[in-house]
Amino acid sequence: MATVHLRIGDLVWGKLGRYPPWPGKVVSPPKDLKKPRGKKCFFVKFFGTEDHAWIKVEQLKPYHPHKEEMLKSNKGKRFQQAVDAVEEFLKKGKGKEQGSHSSSDDKKSSDSKGRKAPAKPMKIIEEDDEDLFKGGSSDKPASSMEPISKRLKVVEEDTRSTSIQAADSTALNGSITPTDKRIGFLGLGLMGSGVVSNLLKMGHVVTVWNRTAEKCDLFIQEGARLGRTPAEVVSMCDITFSCVSDPKAARDLVLGPSGVLQGIRPGKCYVEMSTIDPETVAELSQVITSRGGRFLEAPVSGSQQLSNEGMLVILAAGDRSVYEDCSSCFQAMGKTSFFLGEAGHAARMMLILNMVQGSFMATIAEGLTLAQATGQSQQTFLDILCQGQMASAFLDQKCQNILQGNFKPDYYLKHIQKDLRLAISMGDSVNHPTPMAAAANEVYKRAKALDQSDNDMSAVYRAYIH
Repeated sequence: MATVHLRIGDLVWGKLGRYPPWPGKVVSPPKDLKKPRGKKCFFVKFFGTEDHAWIKVEQLKPYHPHKEEMLKSNKGKRFQQAVDAVEEFLKKGKGKEQGSHSSSDDKKSSDSKGRKAPAKPMKIIEEDDEDLFKGGSSDKPASSMEPISKRLKVVEEDTRSTSIQAADSTALNGSITPTDKRIGFLGLGLMGSGVVSNLLKMGHVVTVWNRTAEKCDLFIQEGARLGRTPAEVVSMCDITFSCVSDPKAARDLVLGPSGVLQGIRPGKCYVEMSTIDPETVAELSQVITSRGGRFLEAPVSGSQQLSNEGMLVILAAGDRSVYEDCSSCFQAMGKTSFFLGEAGHAARMMLILNMVQGSFMATIAEGLTLAQATGQSQQTFLDILCQGQMASAFLDQKCQNILQGNFKPDYYLKHIQKDLRLAISMGDSVNHPTPMAAAANEVYKRAKALDQSDNDMSAVYRAYIH
């Protein structure tokens, strides 16, 4: 029998994915929740959040022995609130204990000095110990024990946890030590919001600004600082990121009134994450470096969901030293990053990627509508696609959106059309034909004319049915 020295109710520090250790309590999972295969882990409820998760044994530490160490390594506001919640929990528990009377069983379990004997550790029971579930030698009645997987069974009570989050799903980069540099972030749209959230979760010191100031409120509550103008953010921070909608917005942010350029000083770093054309990148790089600043472009490939999950792909180009200085930030916001050389290369690569993605989405929509027009089941068409060589999470998600009529934006249709337009223009600049992208672009323009601009890119489907 394998014994793990943790039991239901124990306070722990749990390492969930790439996030820093967080205070939690070992609880029982719901009856219908299976434990991850091949993992020796416990189900943990995290303080100060609604999150529950399976956490591997090696990612758990007892709360009290490691408290001082954890407090030194994480100074975030949400983290401190979580620790305060633990301390409040302990105070309430101590009060209940002092106000209760000892039972005869408690007295029997006390030693000669009146100290209570330590509770028995929770047991993880292997399949070959199945007889323990039939009564007899078990510590609890068989009715209180229930299997949570085919391989392991946990002896514990059921607390009916409902908020489930998979452990290890984003544990690609291991533990992240946040940079000691002050980080600024301009633009809290679909992509920027997720990026800032992950920077804060990983312990970065972040100052935010957004054209619509109300969008900053949530991040201020999470521990971010507020900048009144782009210039103020840049002057306050060592590295400032921006993520806005298009080339005009990117230029206005830098060159406009109280813009980035007014806050640039020698040594200040500016990282342009917007998907824009290489000509605009070159212009921004030139004006930033002319003031002694350091410039990096780092557009991201992904969606709102991937941004929220810290699973973006980052394409960087420009000042290599800035790329290295951004290491912990890129680890917080993405699953991988590429350095592509001099400024402009990342913009070109991103436009090519989005050209392919936008054209593919238009083709998927065309296939679904043709299936319907010829009397074929759209769901069956999707099922067949998902069993073939084109199967992907993108394909499945976007098709399901279409079949459910759910066009909540994950990547705005107007932005993918902008990317197609910029990619076609880039092709023209080097006299390279882009007929597929040009055809797809016309379909997106049709969708925009049908008021689909602020819907998800999958709403291009509606261009075929109207």
